[in-house]
Amino acid sequence: MNEQIRAREVRLVGPEGEQVGIVPLERALQLAADVDLDLVEVAPMARPPVCKLMDFGKFKYESALKAREARRNQQQTVIKEMKLRPKIDPHDYETKKGHVVRFLKAGDKVKVTIMFRGREQSRPELGYRLLRRLESEISELGYVEAAPKQDGRNMIMVLAPHRATKAAAVAATATRGGAPRDRVAEGSAPEAGETAAAGETGTTADTSGQ
Repeated sequence: MNEQIRAREVRLVGPEGEQVGIVPLERALQLAADVDLDLVEVAPMARPPVCKLMDFGKFKYESALKAREARRNQQQTVIKEMKLRPKIDPHDYETKKGHVVRFLKAGDKVKVTIMFRGREQSRPELGYRLLRRLESEISELGYVEAAPKQDGRNMIMVLAPHRATKAAAVAATATRGGAPRDRVAEGSAPEAGETAAAGETGTTADTSGQ
């Protein structure tokens, strides 16, 4: 920047992005001084290097503001977990489905786990039908990111919010004036029936339907 530039001549770009052309370094520095701006190398590897007239202090400040805004608007990826039994009671199912709906509306992914015990392990179709039922009933809010698959004595499916659902969650957070939720960073305890996790880590509460 300015006197630190070592090239004999530079391709000069004006403060509004206009092309000035190739000029000697001394001329570029004089033009910068005349308009009280800095001469900044923006493409030092070009031949000749490209330099622009700008207020470097203002540029750094605006860049920092943009980076801070991007971090504030970034949605932390959180995966919740909901556990069900293949023969879950209808009332318990509706309660747990309500949790899944709430998680998706908040922009979170949901790992749904069907837990088989004893003789239930010989009836995987019960868990599969339950997961497919849940998929159809939350289809307006989310979609299946990972199809149902057997994992030992469990069957697992991952739901993710639609892009519009997630965007609505981000907008709601911005309206409230708060930063995006990051329950892991805050260290808050998960509610009953959920696992707070970034990725798939965290302590899972036993919320299986009886």
